[in-house]
Amino acid sequence: MTGPTVSTVRLNAVGELDAAGITDPRLRASYARARALNAAHGRTYYLATLLLPPWKRAHVHALYGFARHADDIVDDLDSALTGDERAVRLQAWSGRFLAALRDGVPAHAVDAQVSGEDGGQNGAASEVSVLPAVVDTIRRFALDPDHFAAFLSSMAMDLTVTGYATWEDLLVYMHGSAAVIGLQMVPLLEPVDDSALPYARDLGLAFQHANFIRDVGEDLRRGRVYLPQTSLALFGVTREHLAAGVVDGPVRRLLAFEISRARELFRAAAPGIRLLHPTSRDCMRTAFVLYREILDEVERADYRVLERRVAVGLPRRLAVAGPALVRAARERRRGGAQISSRPPR
Repeated sequence: MTGPTVSTVRLNAVGELDAAGITDPRLRASYARARALNAAHGRTYYLATLLLPPWKRAHVHALYGFARHADDIVDDLDSALTGDERAVRLQAWSGRFLAALRDGVPAHAVDAQVSGEDGGQNGAASEVSVLPAVVDTIRRFALDPDHFAAFLSSMAMDLTVTGYATWEDLLVYMHGSAAVIGLQMVPLLEPVDDSALPYARDLGLAFQHANFIRDVGEDLRRGRVYLPQTSLALFGVTREHLAAGVVDGPVRRLLAFEISRARELFRAAAPGIRLLHPTSRDCMRTAFVLYREILDEVERADYRVLERRVAVGLPRRLAVAGPALVRAARERRRGGAQISSRPPR
């Protein structure tokens, strides 16, 4: 499915940007770019964001766009870049971002254009950067810069690390690639108190492990395995076994074992949703259900994820999100102190 163009998404984003009080044209262009990336690549995630109040959506898109662009630098299969060249691009892009946070560069002035030479996707001549939007979001919500540094560190690991010996080793990687994304989101979702933080971490891990299970074949083609070597060994599976693309009894048992691990993460994260502001709960419930159902789809496909990518179908995504959209709209119309939520300035 072809995603919307940047210009189309920018037009659709006007109301969200107005609601968030984002007026600078350069920032608006950056937020629109982030929204376009979310709409094109994060189908489930994007659908869930529609359940948030309009002012929150722009900032969630900014965080998604940041993660997506970094991932594209590392994993763009259409690019002829070597691993070393990708590392240089990621380091340059990361350096500009972290320096802007450290030096207090005005958000609208951060990385006005990303050139194909130093980080543009697919070597494009130039495109609007997501960095102004993410720097603006970090400052509006006082997000912890260490979470972003940890994420970039894990992205750099993808350029040199091809597998993980144990679950504990994999968790070190997932802290930066997934857990901190949950922690980045917490201030935007307005928890009732800090007790929501461990649940956000677990939910980030659950989402990513579900994706790892779904994407075993795709990741193998990139030269990586995100299932612990100890798990493979437990069921007599090797990397060569997986690369052969044959889903036999040992592979099925391996994937069933990892699905059980992922479901435990979802169970651990579930209580955190009720700790969020009412305007954020339907968004996270919807994302929770749809990401968890990735695991159901893998089982329904008889674990055949080595040669194809399973997905929760559009009718099911709409069936889950539809009632929540009605509830969210009703709650916003009802108003009141419990429901009201306003953007930070």
